[in-house]
Amino acid sequence: MRILAESIKRLYASAKLTKAQVDERVQKGSISAEEYAYITGEEYPGGEGE
Repeated sequence: MRILAESIKRLYASAKLTKAQVDERVQKGSISAEEYAYITGEEYPGGEGE
């Protein structure tokens, strides 16, 4: 995983980012749908993403 995904995962785990905010990162192309699943533990609801 990329450093950005690891950073987002830490923020998500410490409740400093919401699932909706992680979703926004996928929509913007900052992270992939695969990285979303890694971070949240759930499949990306919007399809494939990047």
